[in-house]
Amino acid sequence: MDELIVIFMGVPLILFVLFVAPIWLILHYKSKKQVSQGLSEEEFASLQTLAEKAELMSDRIQTLEQILDEEAPKWRERA
Repeated sequence: MDELIVIFMGVPLILFVLFVAPIWLILHYKSKKQVSQGLSEEEFASLQTLAEKAELMSDRIQTLEQILDEEAPKWRERA
């Protein structure tokens, strides 16, 4: 009976320590290094483009809300 406990508890633990834990640690510290380096130029440019598009979309939404306020003043009550 004790041998079965050792097999069922020991084998997964050994596999975890030998295979999963080292890969986990390597990937963890690799991602930490990437985060600490900040954004690349390409990522920064992409973020800037998205921010500009969001600003344009915000302006469009405000314009649409103004039009709706004039055309159908009670449109906000339905939502």
